[in-house]
Amino acid sequence: MKLIYPTIIYLMCAGILHAQPRFVPDVEIRKLGEVVFQHPKRVVFGFTNKGNQPLVITSAKPSCGCMDVTFPTEPVPAGKGGAISLVFDAAILGTFYKEVEVLTNASETPVYLTIQGSVVTELQDVGQDLPIDLGNVRIETNYLEFDDVHKGEHPVLEFSLINKEHTAFRPELMHLPAYLSAQYVPENVPAGKRGTVRLMLDSDKLPQMGLNKTSVYFSRYMGDKISDANEIQVSAVLLPDFSQMTPEEMENAPQLDLAESKVSFGPWARKSRQTHTILVFNKGKSDLRFEQVQVFNDAVSVSLGNRVLKPGAGTKLRVSVTRKYLKRSKARPRVLLITNDPAKPKAVVNIEVEP
Repeated sequence: MKLIYPTIIYLMCAGILHAQPRFVPDVEIRKLGEVVFQHPKRVVFGFTNKGNQPLVITSAKPSCGCMDVTFPTEPVPAGKGGAISLVFDAAILGTFYKEVEVLTNASETPVYLTIQGSVVTELQDVGQDLPIDLGNVRIETNYLEFDDVHKGEHPVLEFSLINKEHTAFRPELMHLPAYLSAQYVPENVPAGKRGTVRLMLDSDKLPQMGLNKTSVYFSRYMGDKISDANEIQVSAVLLPDFSQMTPEEMENAPQLDLAESKVSFGPWARKSRQTHTILVFNKGKSDLRFEQVQVFNDAVSVSLGNRVLKPGAGTKLRVSVTRKYLKRSKARPRVLLITNDPAKPKAVVNIEVEP
């Protein structure tokens, strides 16, 4: 009996320590650049519960009365996500650095979400803030990525624009797929003023697990046509759901071990294509399955030796980059692996390439 009791106590303590929620924000600081005086700015911080117990946000306290904060009041299941939204009133001119203190049942230590920028009477230089010039309008980005999405979630991404015309401008996105919808604030942007495009994702309508890529097009004027110039590439990564797994299944799950998560390719010289091999192992207790092996950038190609790895087995992941295709995609060169490892359903290999 003296041998049994310590073992039971250890297993109970291990179970308690292992079973807990985990609050992971998409980003902890957002740099807003210049914000126009008395034009409230809405900011969204996404988050995911990467633990194995429901997550409860007990409070989200702004550092000043200049921010109105909203957050989910219902428990967020393991593996699911949500968003904390704030509206900054931009009522005082000058530089700002504002925080929201988020308390959850995941830890006694708060997490701080931060916005910073400058409130100005008039936008002076939009080149850095809105680098994409479409002629009559400048936009903040032409690549949007919904990262780590689960079924049932409806995340929102937004980007800013400025109307360079002398008359009001009505923004519109063309060729939206069924899983995307858009909102324009305001619907008509006055001359010289800023607006916001909000893109909403319906994860239930995504066609496949893993990476989903599409292109939408920013309409610059009535009757505008689609082209590379007004293309906005959108990607969404849909993750598998392991929330219904039992503790026994978790204990006997596969475990992905990637020897390298970053590949750096050197000078091209006269080469048009470079290749690198990464070793991949299964350190778990059951078969590891690769549900998806995908690339974000068209210049990258990939091959995997085996799609199913027995416990203790390994294989080779070959990653290649073709130089002439590097500028075809606006996405950073990366490889995406979606597996049945509940602790690491998504693995990314980042690729650095010299010009």
